[in-house]
Amino acid sequence: NYTSLFGPYFTEAYKTPWGAAMNFDDVHSEGVRNYFIENALYWFENYHFDALRLDAIHAIYDLGAKHVLQEMAEKVEALSASLGRKLYLIAESDLNDVRVIREKELGGHGMDAQWSDDFHHCLHTLLTGEQIGYYKDFGKIEQLAKAYKESFVYSWEYAPHRKRFHGSDASDRPGHQFVICTQNHDQVGNRMLGERLSTLVSFEALKLAAGALLLSANLPLLFMGEEYGEEAPFLYFVSHTDPDLVKAVREGRKKEFAAFHLEGEYKDPESHDTFHESQLKWNWQEGKNKALRELYQHLIQLRQSIPALKNLDKKNLEASAIEEDKLLFLHRWHDESQIFCILNFNDKNVNFNPTLPNGNWQKILDTSEPKWMGSGSTMPDKLIAEQQLTIPPQSFTLYQQ
Repeated sequence: NYTSLFGPYFTEAYKTPWGAAMNFDDVHSEGVRNYFIENALYWFENYHFDALRLDAIHAIYDLGAKHVLQEMAEKVEALSASLGRKLYLIAESDLNDVRVIREKELGGHGMDAQWSDDFHHCLHTLLTGEQIGYYKDFGKIEQLAKAYKESFVYSWEYAPHRKRFHGSDASDRPGHQFVICTQNHDQVGNRMLGERLSTLVSFEALKLAAGALLLSANLPLLFMGEEYGEEAPFLYFVSHTDPDLVKAVREGRKKEFAAFHLEGEYKDPESHDTFHESQLKWNWQEGKNKALRELYQHLIQLRQSIPALKNLDKKNLEASAIEEDKLLFLHRWHDESQIFCILNFNDKNVNFNPTLPNGNWQKILDTSEPKWMGSGSTMPDKLIAEQQLTIPPQSFTLYQQ
């Protein structure tokens, strides 16, 4: 990186996984701060962007009285008022630090939203059973229930993989401040073989993942091709011209993969084949791919048309789990609208007699039905109190009243 030849852009006061940190609080840092803030404003004002994702803000070090992210948020807010349209800053953070999204009046940085990796990690471990790397900190159905209710699973609890206490309490923050996903470019691209979820789990599990994501009270992010079960890998690829940089990338990627994968053939990120292998195949016109795509469409339509799903207030949400049966129950409401969802993460039928919220519950979606290429439903069209249910494996059933 030759940026340091042009100014004091880096500081040796802090270290990041990529080397020296950007200089946001050391000597002559005002120009560096201004450079990044003006860059954000430039994209909003001249290219008419609605939102920016700020990558890896956990590697931004600033011990000054006003954090650079707060200053950026203030300038973006002023520009938003000037332009007459809302502009959004969305942070990617590994910190589980609620200060990132708290208002500046409450001591926060004032970001509009942030990614919540905890939801992804909960869901991924439940569906795949993987327990390597940071996935060691996840794998319980009760953790997913907490992710629905509080967003952060780790809110100052001990995290075994990190070997320290981690996170803060975000239970008072609204759902629209958390971006969640079942897959994204990091979680897929940082795997040595670039496997998408569609090549790791069953078709039934893919449908279950879709429901778990789109029935939440958060902002769902869909990774390209996810909606129809794309199976082409998404590998890490680059096109650098500096041989030293290419060498550094190759060595760096191998070190990252060492914590996750012990088997498989490493794909050279500089190879053209790696790039071509990662291109979408767009096979969604028939069979299970078509059914999955239609399920995503239907869930999005329900999310827009049912007030209980459209409202993202986590105060109007209850989530509970039964660990031994791998069952999760999701109840959401808004005014007179209510939904109740039963999600089975078990790979076999579960016989259960759930405690139901009061109401007249009618089935509106069941992924085990033939319509969604399921093996056949055992769930009733109407839920009745003290009713014995046989819940199909890796399925979800949605009821409304």
